[in-house]
Amino acid sequence: MLSGGSPSVIRAGIMSMIGLYMARRGLARDGLQMISAAALLMMWWDPYFLLSVSFQLSFLVTAGLMIYMPLINRLFGSWPKSLAATASVTVTAQLISFPVTILYFNQFSLLSFVANFLLVSLISAIVLPLGTVAMLLSFIWVPLARPLAWIAIQLNQLTFVSVEWMNSLPGFVLIWATPSLLWIAAYYAVLYALLYLLHRGNGEQRETAFIEEDTAPLVRRLPPVSMGNVGIRSSMSNVAQDQGKKRVDGKETSLTTLGASIAWPEYTSAFTARGAGYYAHERMSKVQRWLCGLLVISFVTGLWWAYQTPKPAGTGIVQFLDIGQGDSALITTPEGKHILVDGGGTVNFGNTEQSWKTRRDPYEVGAKVVVPLLKKRGIHQLDAVIVTHADQDHAGGLQAVLEQIPVKRFMFNGTTSGKDNFDKLLNTAMERKIPLYAIQQGMTYKADKETSLHFIAPDLAHMDVNASGNMPVSEHQNHDSVVFLLDMAGTSMLFTGDMDAAAEQDLLYMIQDGSLATQFEQKGADFGVTGGVVQRVLTHPLQDNSNDVSASISIDVLKVAHHGSKTSSTEAWLQYWNAKTAVISSGVNNTYGHPNPGVMERLEATGSEIYRTDQMGEVQMRVKDGKIDIRYKLVGVE
Repeated sequence: MLSGGSPSVIRAGIMSMIGLYMARRGLARDGLQMISAAALLMMWWDPYFLLSVSFQLSFLVTAGLMIYMPLINRLFGSWPKSLAATASVTVTAQLISFPVTILYFNQFSLLSFVANFLLVSLISAIVLPLGTVAMLLSFIWVPLARPLAWIAIQLNQLTFVSVEWMNSLPGFVLIWATPSLLWIAAYYAVLYALLYLLHRGNGEQRETAFIEEDTAPLVRRLPPVSMGNVGIRSSMSNVAQDQGKKRVDGKETSLTTLGASIAWPEYTSAFTARGAGYYAHERMSKVQRWLCGLLVISFVTGLWWAYQTPKPAGTGIVQFLDIGQGDSALITTPEGKHILVDGGGTVNFGNTEQSWKTRRDPYEVGAKVVVPLLKKRGIHQLDAVIVTHADQDHAGGLQAVLEQIPVKRFMFNGTTSGKDNFDKLLNTAMERKIPLYAIQQGMTYKADKETSLHFIAPDLAHMDVNASGNMPVSEHQNHDSVVFLLDMAGTSMLFTGDMDAAAEQDLLYMIQDGSLATQFEQKGADFGVTGGVVQRVLTHPLQDNSNDVSASISIDVLKVAHHGSKTSSTEAWLQYWNAKTAVISSGVNNTYGHPNPGVMERLEATGSEIYRTDQMGEVQMRVKDGKIDIRYKLVGVE
């Protein structure tokens, strides 16, 4: 009741009550039967407990301690008794909980072993007893309880600070893709088989404990006795075995040493002396050693395979994420580079004067959608993050991305909106020593051999940097959006941010008079591996007497600007690019009315196949050898 009645606490309480009752009645206690009874009682009371992550982890780890603990405990036989018990429980709990941890949270800290070994002992041995004493004393005399409570609170805060510090250390938190249930089952099976073989081949023979004695116990030479004396002889044999067992290196080898573990006292009754060393007298044969090596290789290979980002070999993927009203796209190149374009963001419409209406923990798209999605897909790091402009529905979600996902480079339009949120984003990038790149027209970013990003906007030549060298502030972020052509695996895609009609018209003029191609030539663009549409656009501009603009080019995919707003996607712009496919990223029933019906009519007139995230959810495009395979999340959509 004091801890809030979580499923793990209820499970521990039920098991403890069952164990105490059976001990009172003098009945045999079996850990697996006790945990099974607790599970049945809890699910009988509320079947939805089964869907609780706390329920799953608690029962899984507890059952894992009962099954795997006898196999792991002997590996720490040379350690001091109390440390060995705590280390055995910590290692077992971490190994058992690992698959479920990456299944639900998609990350695992290598320092979790150290944290559990140190902090669990601190909490169990000092913090909890100290807090309990302070609580009891508060009923007698509050001034006496207050200092003890203060110490307990400070130690408790120390655990939180320690965990946050360990979690912030780079390189120790590993991101894992969501594993399959088959992989999880194989993990437990291989781990058990490996530990079983190691357990059987580890340690001294139990009978050798008597070799150092001058005489062997007499009970070993007793002649056969009648059935009436079997019970006496059995008892004497057990005593002799217990005495001999204590003479192996002067240490207790029984699993009852688990009782020394201050962290997990409830599991003491789950084991027996025989369970710890039942197979310890057997030596590992050559075949078993080879089998053990094969299991080690299989286990390590399975971990390595699960850690890899799942992706078809040689295939590029562009994923237009469903993040509501906003933009976010993940580009994965054929060689496995990951580029995130925008990160969505939660737009606040509330009045700042009415602070009481603001949630203490508001919903944030980056932390609740983008980051979990990246982790579930095994994105260990982002080779580049591109924010097209500083508006909240494009840049807001990137704050959580920079804080939780390693990023190698950060690209933006070279301006700031002057708002606190975007300034905080830039400061976070600098604090984490992420290189900042101010995108200019004519730049090219070559991600791999088959992927290049050619930036055709913004053109910020008109904007002057003040004498102090501060970053220029742009009040027209939509107009100054980053626009680039993606040339990947023989396909072309145009990403437009929130560019407005004026920016579209300016680009068409620059393409027509050749100034856009000049920008790329001045910056030394290399089109040696770039062909098709992109090369024609950037190196062969239209002539002034060209009457048929649409006949000059045809791209594969157009990311429609500004979520399909009427302020963008003019007829001339759409006709020039003549896109085979158009993607609109917008939220369901958004207050802006995106996409605009007029824009939809113009897209249909150009013959583009239209995909909308508000109707179809996430839109994925797999690219290979110039062909695009498109699928979307929500099926059965008109």
